[in-house]
Amino acid sequence: VQLVESGGGLVQAGGSLRLSCAPSGSIISINAMGWYRQGPGKERELVAVIGRGGSADYVDSVKGRFTITRDNAKNMLYLQMNSLRPEDTAMYFCVAGTTLASLRLGSWGQGTQVTVSS
Repeated sequence: VQLVESGGGLVQAGGSLRLSCAPSGSIISINAMGWYRQGPGKERELVAVIGRGGSADYVDSVKGRFTITRDNAKNMLYLQMNSLRPEDTAMYFCVAGTTLASLRLGSWGQGTQVTVSS
C-alpha cells in the first residue's frame, strides 16, 4: 500500500496541527496503522498506533496531547496534535502494517515536516 501524508508545517509552541494520511488501498483492510517521527539528531520514534477496531496507544511524551484516529468512510488516518512543543519538531511518517507489533516492517509514507517554534 502507498501512503501519502499531509498537514505538516510551522507552528508556534502551544499550537495545533492535524496530520492526514491517505492510503492507496482501502483502509478497512489494513490491520494496523500508526505515526512515527524522527527529529533532528534523534532516532526514529513510534508516536501513536491504532488497530482496525480503533484501539489506540501513544508514546508517553504525547499522551493527552495527540490523538490518532482512522476514518474508514473517508479512507483516512489522522493525527491531531495539540499543545505542541519545540521537542515535537520532526519529520512525521504514516505507517501501515499487518500487526501493531510489526508495524515498522510495513509500508511507509514519504513523511511530512512539523516544526514547532518556541
